[in-house]
Amino acid sequence: MRVLITGSTGLLGTALAARLEERGDEAVGLRRGPDRNRIGWDPASGWIHPAALEGYDAVVHLAGKPISPPFTARRMEAIRASRVEGTRLIAAEVVRHRPRVFVSASAIGYYGNRGDEILTEQAPPGTGFLADVCRAWEEATSPARDAGVRTVMIRTGLVLANEGGLFPRITLPFKLGLGGPVGPGTQWWSWITLVDHVAATLRCIDDPDLEGPVNLTAPEPTRNRDFARELGRRLRRPARVRVPAWALRLALGRAADELVLASQRVLPARLQQAGFRFSHPDLESALSWLIGDR
Repeated sequence: MRVLITGSTGLLGTALAARLEERGDEAVGLRRGPDRNRIGWDPASGWIHPAALEGYDAVVHLAGKPISPPFTARRMEAIRASRVEGTRLIAAEVVRHRPRVFVSASAIGYYGNRGDEILTEQAPPGTGFLADVCRAWEEATSPARDAGVRTVMIRTGLVLANEGGLFPRITLPFKLGLGGPVGPGTQWWSWITLVDHVAATLRCIDDPDLEGPVNLTAPEPTRNRDFARELGRRLRRPARVRVPAWALRLALGRAADELVLASQRVLPARLQQAGFRFSHPDLESALSWLIGDR
């Protein structure tokens, strides 16, 4: 297959491209920039080269401005625009060139803060900034879906990898002896290892029966306090320094409630129904892969 990837230089895109090449496919990153003399795109200005999607069997759209604090009005608008307008631009080209499948990123932020509620792909959207962004993000794929192109929206959880992302930032305070739960510690964290994220994305590309929203999370979400306890045990460090919610809100502003304190107990129902087998279905196996047995 020939697979076009936006966001190909990020953590997920780099790993996906490498795995595609390993199995004999051709992975091409769509380069960003305003240079109209080469094939690329500039989502900020709404421009894409007319031949950008020509000749591809699959398009995987992962590009978007990183979601990071503080959630100022300017940053929130940039986060939203990079996802919604970029997806709308790619979806319009998908309609023109009609690849076999269009896989577009989304996130479990779609569900908002839902406490202990079990969330599958059938759950309605939640409330809050990230829920609103994710809903609009997914709706931006509608031109491709309406045109009959198989479209998959991958709702990604917390991706665990040593190469980047959240995990190195989580482990640092533990290595310094300052690790522990954040906020109440009872909130559910729904995560997935990088290797499983790549494998699940490949399944979404390959499986003609997968369409619509697909949760990319491990089948056993973990409460934050249990995550902290197991991580501390693996690193042979204490996990007793609790970071209170007020301190998080002071440091991160409103982003604290959406990025750290929100509880999302998400299950990958569609993947499990499709018979997908996770390499790391639980936190113990995930941390063994990330840290090893010490």
